[in-house]
Amino acid sequence: MEYIYAVLLLHSAKKDISESSLRKVLEAAGIAIDDIRLKALVAAVKELNIDDILKSSFAMPVAPTTVTATTPTPSQPQQAPEVKKEEEEKKEGISEEQLAEGLASLFG
Repeated sequence: MEYIYAVLLLHSAKKDISESSLRKVLEAAGIAIDDIRLKALVAAVKELNIDDILKSSFAMPVAPTTVTATTPTPSQPQQAPEVKKEEEEKKEGISEEQLAEGLASLFG
């Protein structure tokens, strides 16, 4: 994934996407470089139009939002959510020993 990020970084900086430029970006980020993977990616990217790919990825349709009865409108004051007492009691009912036993069971 880091290799793709490096390609996108070079593309957005309008730099040439070559093995040496990708190597410099990856080395600067502290990424271990696989030469075969690097060469394959550069060869594949040269055949692509990155601008078209980015435009098509951002052109996904977005569903319209609807106002529901629980969504506060500007005319309605926003109310604090109610906290159930049962949930609070359950949280208070668990002791530290029970929590420790649960963790101990995870580690055998």
